[in-house]
Amino acid sequence: MAIYLPGIAEESDISLDELTPREIVSELDKYVVGQHEAKRAVAIALRNRMRRQKLAPELAEEIMPKNIIMIGPTGVGKTEIARRLARLANSPFLKVEASKFTEVGYVGRDVESMIRDLVEIAIDMVREEKMEEVAEKAEQNAEERILDLLLPGSPASSSSASTAGFALVSGEDGSDSTSRTREKLRQQLREGKLDDRMVDLEVRERSMPAFEIISNQGVEEMDINIKDMLPNIFGQRTKKRKMKVSEAFEYVLQEEESRLIDMDQVTRVAVDRVEQSGIIFLDEIDKIAGRESGHGPDVSREGVQRDILPIVEGTTVNTRYGMVRTDHILFIAAGAFHVSKPSDLIPELQGRFPIRVELKSLTMEDFIAILTEPKSSLTKQYIALLETEGLRLEFTRDALDEIARFAFRVNENTENIGARRLHTIMERVLDHISFDAPDLKEKDVRVDAAYVQKMLSDIVKDQDLSRYIL
Repeated sequence: MAIYLPGIAEESDISLDELTPREIVSELDKYVVGQHEAKRAVAIALRNRMRRQKLAPELAEEIMPKNIIMIGPTGVGKTEIARRLARLANSPFLKVEASKFTEVGYVGRDVESMIRDLVEIAIDMVREEKMEEVAEKAEQNAEERILDLLLPGSPASSSSASTAGFALVSGEDGSDSTSRTREKLRQQLREGKLDDRMVDLEVRERSMPAFEIISNQGVEEMDINIKDMLPNIFGQRTKKRKMKVSEAFEYVLQEEESRLIDMDQVTRVAVDRVEQSGIIFLDEIDKIAGRESGHGPDVSREGVQRDILPIVEGTTVNTRYGMVRTDHILFIAAGAFHVSKPSDLIPELQGRFPIRVELKSLTMEDFIAILTEPKSSLTKQYIALLETEGLRLEFTRDALDEIARFAFRVNENTENIGARRLHTIMERVLDHISFDAPDLKEKDVRVDAAYVQKMLSDIVKDQDLSRYIL
């Protein structure tokens, strides 16, 4: 699963060059509770990447990223640290599960597909940035095209009106009249008064080919471009479609944005960004850490490790946008390592992950901090959700303590799923409130320790039941 989270306004105001490792850690503290060692490791890795970019090209080329393995149980913040780091750095970020891949020759995804996915994410990122740059120009062009639709053939109509002896003394007066009408329409268009008016717009037909290609290789590897081979099949014809002005404006705006963006430049920038600042988060690395048993369904585990090895140590991958080098992509691997241990990985792969950090299991104090401290904590999320129903939800301090205590106990007695347990418990606590919210007459609701105990005590007492419900 590819995940890319675009930066939010507050983060985009921060210049990455100015962030020291200490400041990077403090930024991560806003979203992830505890795990100071892991934050320090990724902060140093990110700072080293910035330091490298300031070196002479000959030396910079020799400095490889120090890849990281995060070891810790599920739900303690491994993925979130990597995700927030990528958002902070405005880097192309891809999260993949190592267990998805198969050895070459087996049915399944090959490891090179992660690089292709990362390039696609980078293309989307750069395209979004370029769209913001051309947004104003695109809007102006789209506005002019919509006005042309609303005033069809205005120059011709003004000249024909003058020859027919209407009250247009000269062509100049006619053009003045037309421009005044156009400006009035422009004002109405901007105010939204013309949104429901119908116009005829030429749109491209997007007919799909009546055949498909079945191959165990990606289209990139087949080294063909079907759009070039069969240009008439892929949306070259146009047809007239009747649509509202509001819909037509959105369609035309997208066309103008696409026309103003140089996709060749977007591709060049995106590939360079992948090569210089891409981050790949390899989750579940422990699932491929077992050594060969020689038979059974796990026979290709070591093969997957050997396939991942060249990607991590630096190779060139063929994508539809050209060749992409992986030498300077930062890899962050993570795994619970309950059954296996990092030393079960093949030695060559271990050597490519020189930094190892252990993430600790969450304590009760950590649960309380997770409920209250992050910028978008669980309690803030539920308060905001129920506020849309006009409900003012309030959690008392003892209620939060009780929720944290229940989460900690259930994790101890059943499976330890870390902070994810809080989601389950919060849903259970707020079950009745969420269901009845639209119908409640009393819009001020206070959740205290007694209410939490009432909702959870029976389930927690019955351990067999809590395994299924919590």
